[in-house]
Amino acid sequence: MFLAGLFSGIVIFGLVILFVFPKLMFIVSESKYDMDKTAELITESVKEHNWSLPHQYDLQQILAGKGFEVKPVKVYSVCKPDIAFRVLGESATQHISAIMPCRISIYEKANGKTYISRMNAGLIARLLGGKAASAMVEAGQGSEDILKAVVK
Repeated sequence: MFLAGLFSGIVIFGLVILFVFPKLMFIVSESKYDMDKTAELITESVKEHNWSLPHQYDLQQILAGKGFEVKPVKVYSVCKPDIAFRVLGESATQHISAIMPCRISIYEKANGKTYISRMNAGLIARLLGGKAASAMVEAGQGSEDILKAVVK
């Protein structure tokens, strides 16, 4: 009986990890505006919140250059150097650079509406723990503050 319960628990946990966790890793919001206006307002908001925007990727344009057509997709890398330093300034947490800087994706779906997605930094923070967790929470909150002007 114990082994059957243990096995059932492992299976249920595995199914939750397989089907639920991937949906929790990202936050998706509909924009109040079209693609261009959303991009413009996010760019302004990044500056207003004293973050930097070191890179912008127009994935529609990049893929078009390779012969593929997709709806508009832009990805912004946003950074707050003092938060980044708290993670990158210590050898023990430098591996987290693989998910840095914060990314904000703006894209248009087939329904013509514009959406914004970003990593669920709060969830990732819980998995990381320690100083890295507090930096991720702060970065996540900063990203949400940047997006307040455009999300529905």
